Amino acid sequence: MSDVVIWHNPRCSKSRETLKLLTDKGYDPVVRLYLDSPPSPEELQQAVAELGVRPIEMMRTKEAAFGETKLTKDSPDDMLIAAMAATPKLIERPIVFAHGKAAIGRPPERVLDILK
Repeated sequence: MSDVVIWHNPRCSKSRETLKLLTDKGYDPVVRLYLDSPPSPEELQQAVAELGVRPIEMMRTKEAAFGETKLTKDSPDDMLIAAMAATPKLIERPIVFAHGKAAIGRPPERVLDILK
């Protein structure tokens, strides 16, 4: 099944665990190495919609780059989207997409809900 996509960082243990969970369940996800192939602002906007969250909720706010870019949790959504597009390490990982929905794999089992 290739209707599942994972924005993956192989250096992240949660991302690796989520990818393994998907393959163990019989899925053959499209793996997007989002640090090498950053999502566009439009793709990030779509991810926000599919996750059903505000952009800040899909960001790594403890990442040094978050503070370095002078962002705050109250920054406007369009500014947060632009920051994630410019600095993809700010994107929480992993994010799995399936059936018009998305889930952040923290914990990895959380993605199972969108696969049904």
